[in-house]
Amino acid sequence: MSHGIQFRTSQTNRVRSYDTGQSRGVSRTASSGPIPKAIIDKFAILPISACVFALVVAPLIAFVTDLQTLESATLAAAPRPETRIFWPAMAAIAVILTAQNRSRLTLPPHIICLLAYLAFAGASVLWSFSPEHSFIRYLQQVMIVTSIVLPAALASRTADMMRALFLCFAFALILNLFFVFERPPETALYGSKVMVIGYEGYFQGKNYLGECAAPAFLLSLHEILQRGWRRALGAIVVAIAIVLVFLSDSKTAFGLALICPFLAQLTLLLRKLTRISPSIILLSIPLCFVLLSSVSNFNFERISYMLYGDSSLTGRTVIWDFVNSEIARRPLFGWGYQSFWLVPDSPSLEAPGWVKMMPNAHNGYYDTMLEMGYVGLALLLVFIVATLHAVGRVADRDPRRAQILLSLVLFIILYNFFESLWMRGFEFLWVVFLITAAEIGRYWGPFPLRRAAYDSKSLTGRPWPFARRTHASAGY
Repeated sequence: MSHGIQFRTSQTNRVRSYDTGQSRGVSRTASSGPIPKAIIDKFAILPISACVFALVVAPLIAFVTDLQTLESATLAAAPRPETRIFWPAMAAIAVILTAQNRSRLTLPPHIICLLAYLAFAGASVLWSFSPEHSFIRYLQQVMIVTSIVLPAALASRTADMMRALFLCFAFALILNLFFVFERPPETALYGSKVMVIGYEGYFQGKNYLGECAAPAFLLSLHEILQRGWRRALGAIVVAIAIVLVFLSDSKTAFGLALICPFLAQLTLLLRKLTRISPSIILLSIPLCFVLLSSVSNFNFERISYMLYGDSSLTGRTVIWDFVNSEIARRPLFGWGYQSFWLVPDSPSLEAPGWVKMMPNAHNGYYDTMLEMGYVGLALLLVFIVATLHAVGRVADRDPRRAQILLSLVLFIILYNFFESLWMRGFEFLWVVFLITAAEIGRYWGPFPLRRAAYDSKSLTGRPWPFARRTHASAGY
C-alpha cells in the first residue's frame, strides 16, 4: 500500500516538473519566438547575395574598369554587363521560389507601403522627361526589390540575416584595408592648392568607404553582445571600422555612426516605458527642430558651420537651391523616376556651373520630390514611418535585435539628408535598408507556438490545461 502511494507521489512530482518546464518554454516561445540560430537558409541566400554583389563585387568590377569606359557608361546611363546578368537572374530565382512557396508568403504593412511607393515610381514613367531611361532604371529597381524582399519574407524564423550581413561587411572592411595601404588618398583642388580629402579603398569615392565602415561599426556593436568568437570578431571589426571611417574622412558617416546607437536605445527605452510607437517618438525630433528653426537661426547651415566651419555643407546648399527651383516647376508628380539627372538633354544642364555635372541632388528627399513630386515624397514618408513603427514588434520579442535594426534604419534615414540613396539600384545602403526592412517584417506576424504547447498530453491522455491557457493568453 505504501509502495503504491510512493509510486503515485513520485509520478505526480515528475508530471508537475514536466508541466512547469513546458509552460516556461511555451511562454518564452510565445512571447519572443524562435531564437535565430542558423546564419542563412535557402531563401535568405538571395538577399545576402544581393548585398555581396552591391557592396563587394560591383565596386571591384568598377575598380578594375578603366576610367574612360566607366565615365562614358555613367554619362550614357547604361547598365553595366554584370548588372544586366546578375539582377535578372536573382529576380527570376526569387519569383520561382515565391511561386513554389506562395502559401508561406505574408507581407507586413510597411512592405505593402514599399510596394505602393515602387508602383508609383513605375507610374511616373508615363510622364517622365526621358521615358526610355526611366523605364530601364525602374525595371532594375523592381528586380532589386523582388530579389530581396520576397525571399526574405519566406526565410525561416531561425535564419539570422543580421549575422550574415555583419560577415558581409566584415569581409568588405578587411578587403578595403589592403586597398587603403596600396592606393594613395583621394585629392581635390581647392583654389590653387591640392588637398588630401581621404582614402577610397576599392570604392569610387571616399564617402563610399565611410558608408561601408559606419554600418559595419553598428553591426559589430550587436556582435559584441554575443558570446565566444562572435564577440571577438565583433571587437576586431569595430577597430577596423573606426580606422577606416577616419581614413575616409567621412564626417557625416562618423557622426551618424556615433549618434544612431544612442538614439535607437533611447527610443526603445521610451517606447518600453510609455508604449508609444517608435515612429511617433522619432517624428517628434524633426518636428521640434522645424519649430526651433522657424523661431531662431538654428538650422542645418548653422550646425554645419559650428561643426566644420562650412555653412554650405560642402557645396550641397548650392545644389539644393537649384533643385528647389526645379521642384517648383513640377511639384505634384515630378519629372519621373530617375529621369532628371544623367539623361540626354537633361533639365540639370540648366544648372549653374559645376552643379550641372552632378549625378544626383546629394539628398534622398529632394531627389524623391524632384522625380516623383510631393505625392512620391508622401509615399516614401509613409513607408519610413511604417517601418519605424514595425520595429516595436521586434522590441517585444528580441530587444537586442530591435536595437541593431533601428540603428541601421536611423543611419540610412539620416544619411539620406546628405546623400541620395532612396530607390537607387547602385547604392549598397539601399540594399541594406531593404534587407533590414524585410528582417523587421519577419517579426510582424505572431510566432506559432511549439507543437508541444498544445499537443502535450498527460499520462491519462487528456491535454494539459496550461497549453490552452498559454495559447489563449498570448492573443493568437
